[in-house]
Amino acid sequence: MSTLTSADDVPQPLVVRTVALDGLGDDADPADLLGLLPPEAPLAWVRRGDGLVAWGEALRVEVSGPDRFADAERVWREVLARAIVRDEVRLPGTGPVAFGSFAFDERAARGGVVVIPRVVVGRRGGHTWLTSITTGAQLGSAPALADVVGPRVPPTDPGDVTYDDSSAAGWEAVVALGIDAVRAGEVDKVVLARDVVARTQRPLDTRWALERLAERYPSCWTFSVDGMMGATPELLVRSEKGLVTSRVLAGTIRRTGDDLADVARAAILAHSSKDLEEHEYAVSSVAHALEPFCSSTNVPDVPFVLHLPNVLHLASDVTGVLAGAEGSHPSSLALAAALHPTAAVCGTPTEAARELIARVEGMDRGRYAGPVGWFGADGDGEWGIALRSAEVDREDPRRIRLFAGCGIVAASDPAAELAESEAKLVPMRHALSST
Repeated sequence: MSTLTSADDVPQPLVVRTVALDGLGDDADPADLLGLLPPEAPLAWVRRGDGLVAWGEALRVEVSGPDRFADAERVWREVLARAIVRDEVRLPGTGPVAFGSFAFDERAARGGVVVIPRVVVGRRGGHTWLTSITTGAQLGSAPALADVVGPRVPPTDPGDVTYDDSSAAGWEAVVALGIDAVRAGEVDKVVLARDVVARTQRPLDTRWALERLAERYPSCWTFSVDGMMGATPELLVRSEKGLVTSRVLAGTIRRTGDDLADVARAAILAHSSKDLEEHEYAVSSVAHALEPFCSSTNVPDVPFVLHLPNVLHLASDVTGVLAGAEGSHPSSLALAAALHPTAAVCGTPTEAARELIARVEGMDRGRYAGPVGWFGADGDGEWGIALRSAEVDREDPRRIRLFAGCGIVAASDPAAELAESEAKLVPMRHALSST
């Protein structure tokens, strides 16, 4: 594995081979994507059983600063220009694929990483494929799943988990500062976050958490990239053959567990002026960011209520058609860079909200609320926002930071926002649980 700043660092070109798995007769079941992953550094982007899983590192690109997205794409393009590719499937996610995870703030010390794996298994609409990525000068024989998947080692549970929730004590005061800034006209909305540090009895097997997240939250995008993992309900951008989609979430209420009561709470959420205001800012920021790249966009007049096991969200799917001829469209990563940070994770106006976050939030978000996902050789791909997420400590795999954030507007209440943040921590608490 090499960490690149330029494709000149690669002594030999990448050799990429994608073949269909259907009918190959291998013993492993490719339908269970997460079940194929090894314990070491798993990569994943899975929703409702479809998506991509990967492992191994052929190459790695680490970036930082305000140009982190452009730098990552530049190196990826340079690597692709030298690659030898044979793609026998030709679906989104076949051929060369890279996974990425980027910091929320351009000032973060670790600005982002793009990992080009050695093995990718994908599934989409009943089609399953295997991609192998090596370095060399020529194509080898077609890969077989049995050659790249070792004996199944079940994930290990993390054992007892303790939580340091000391951030809760002072976070209501942080929220109050945000409310004051909104009422003073400094911002229209700001998103403030907090973290909770978990300590597990045994080093975390990321697969344990991923499988629990995918089972409990199948409508979310379960992801894992370089120690950042979660199940995000928010799709920052999907780009596919000139069409773009962004799922915007803003406005949240906790579920009670009683179906009839939750129907009533959904109606309350759908008519809440505070939550509708928060949602409108988020949708407008996405539509405005996409506008320069699209010949047409569709912005729903009213949001729908997205039902998740722990919360209800106001949600809108913003769609668009990219301008220009095929092949001249910006990549999905470039679109993610243009969209980030949205009002759903930062606030509005963007720069004022970002400065307010830096001033009052009191923590380094790292890659929380930053873009996470994958893209391919044609630039198409899917990028979510790293929400309902946690980051495993590089030096100590027993230490995991869990994150949650809330949108603050003039009508916000500190105690209610703290309760909302607790609801948003539920997915990762469940993921780490042994029961």
